[in-house]
Amino acid sequence: MASEDELNDGETGDNAGPGGAGTAAEAAVPGAIRTLGELGLQQFAPYLMNRIMGRYNQTLRDRLNEEGLTTPKMRALAVLSVMDGLKINELSVYAVTEQSTLSRVLDAMEAEKLIRRQAAPDDNRVRNIFITERGRATFNALWPTMLASSEAMFVGIDDEERERFTATLQKILRNIRKHEI
Repeated sequence: MASEDELNDGETGDNAGPGGAGTAAEAAVPGAIRTLGELGLQQFAPYLMNRIMGRYNQTLRDRLNEEGLTTPKMRALAVLSVMDGLKINELSVYAVTEQSTLSRVLDAMEAEKLIRRQAAPDDNRVRNIFITERGRATFNALWPTMLASSEAMFVGIDDEERERFTATLQKILRNIRKHEI
C-alpha cells in the first residue's frame, strides 16, 4: 500500500519523490513522453478529477439510498430538472451514463413514476423523457445534499478562483467532447 508521501507525490509542484524525476527541467526532455511516475498522481488531472468525483458520489450515496436512488437515477433526475423532454441519447450524454444502462434505469424510473416517456411530436418512434412531479419532489429533496457536497469542495477557494476553475473545466469539456451537447 502506498504511503501518504507517495500519494501526495508532486503535490507541491516539484516531482522529487518516489518514482519522480527531480525537477521539471530534468524531466522535460524535448520529444520525450513523461511517465506517470515522473509526473506524479497529484499532477495528473484525470486522476484528480476521478478522485474528486468518486469522493463526491460516495458522499451522496447514503442520501441516495434513503431516497431509493442510484447514481444514474440521480443524474437523470438532475438533468431533467433543468432540461426536461430530452431524447434518451441526449439524456445519456448529459447524465454521463451509457445509453444501454440508462435505458434500464429509465424503465425502473418510469415504473416508480419518477419520469414519463412521451412520443416526440415529429416522430412517433422517438420518445421524449419528462420528469414527473414525484420525480421533481424526489430531486428537490436530494438537491440540498448535492449542493452542500459541492460547496464543501470549494471551502477556502474564493469566488474568482472558483469561476476561473469552472471556466477551465468548460474549456476542457469543449476540447474533449464527442457531441455538440
